[in-house]
Amino acid sequence: MTETGESVKARDQGDAPRGPLWWTRRRSAVLDVGLALVSGAECAAQGVPFAREAGIPVGLSVVLGALAGLALVLRRRWPIAVVLVAIAVTPAQMGVVLGTVGLYTLAASDVPRRIIALLAGMQGLGSLIVATVELRRNVGRDDYGYDPPVWFVPLVSVLMSVGVTAPPVLLGLYVGARRRLVESLRERADGLERELSLLADRAEERAEWARNEERTRIAREMHDVVAHRVSLMVVHAAALQAVARKDPEKASRNAVLIGDMGRQALTELRTMLGVLRSHEAKPSGSARVPESVRASGEVSAEAVAPGPVDAGRPLARVAEVAAAAGGRGPVEGAEGLAEGSEGSGESGGPCLRELEALVGQSRAAGMSVELSVEGEVRSYARRVERTAYRVVQEALTNVHKHAAGARTRVRLACRVGEVAVLVENEAPAEGVRGAGLPSGGNGLVGMRERVAALGGGFVSGPTESGGFRVSAVIPDRG
Repeated sequence: MTETGESVKARDQGDAPRGPLWWTRRRSAVLDVGLALVSGAECAAQGVPFAREAGIPVGLSVVLGALAGLALVLRRRWPIAVVLVAIAVTPAQMGVVLGTVGLYTLAASDVPRRIIALLAGMQGLGSLIVATVELRRNVGRDDYGYDPPVWFVPLVSVLMSVGVTAPPVLLGLYVGARRRLVESLRERADGLERELSLLADRAEERAEWARNEERTRIAREMHDVVAHRVSLMVVHAAALQAVARKDPEKASRNAVLIGDMGRQALTELRTMLGVLRSHEAKPSGSARVPESVRASGEVSAEAVAPGPVDAGRPLARVAEVAAAAGGRGPVEGAEGLAEGSEGSGESGGPCLRELEALVGQSRAAGMSVELSVEGEVRSYARRVERTAYRVVQEALTNVHKHAAGARTRVRLACRVGEVAVLVENEAPAEGVRGAGLPSGGNGLVGMRERVAALGGGFVSGPTESGGFRVSAVIPDRG
């Protein structure tokens, strides 16, 4: 059997040993040499009676027959030439093995079908002529006086010709078609394997991208939640230090606020870190926050139970818990500020209605903050309200850090289809010492990323009077 160029090339590139000359495998060479020796012996033996009948030297006939039979060794390289040699020696009644194997190899090769049909027809016609001549000669020599019908010789000749020609051609066509089918399936399998490899690489890239996005989201949430509370704690601590001797009662109230804020910040950190390890434990149900816990405004690590879906995505659960925890203010303290519970409603995060409580925290820390609302406060998408809340929260935190004591204005505009927030502070008064809070430069970056993720616009920068302005317009696209 012959092989296509692709299979030969693929085999040559593999680890299989290459055969001599044009053979791809050693066993193929051994098979062809063995068939050639059998064919050469058969043709040489048939050359003896042919030499006697033709009146030529026996040695010459034997040599020519042997050479014709040995031509079968070239069947994989030149199948057409082998079949032509078989057709040429057909009148000498030799080359049965040569013709049969040659036709099979030709039919199994990639030679065009019209050439296969032409050469097979020539081989069949030659066999038909030889069979007809020999039958007529042998029937005429019958010593028993048998006189066959007229149709006997043609019918037997046709059957003999078809029996010698058709089987190797049909078998070769079947083997060639099957081999081409196998090669096609192998190529398709290789193509699918390459596609699956590409898909796996892309899936890994998407997974890495998703992990980075989750890490960034967690960093933003933890920054917004923890930085704000710690900043307020530092401000209250500074106020406590200033009034500790002059006003013990106020110092006591500040101490209570610091303790409450510290406990809440610690609870939120424990909750977020606990969710990171929740995927190691067997999930017991869907993630939920009990109503009693929501009403009290306290969310602990035990109150948040990861569900079957969230157990495999601890990063996403941390971000969700951080978002849910970040909207709570301190508990009701000596200043009489009653904070609204953040966990109520569908959002699971801070909302616009809690801006008053957020501003109240800064007022309690000694900041002069003015809140104005334009339009009627309505319900927007939860991520829109959460983003607007975070922008105001981070802006107030920056005022505590960099412009302690500066007068600040917070403006909220509730419009149809969008929410606009503006936080602007004046220049800090001369001689006022800042809170000394460190800054990593991530606050403005996080605000910009949040707003840009929702398709909104974010602008921040200093004002002409020496203050600082932060504004954001967040569209509500449902």
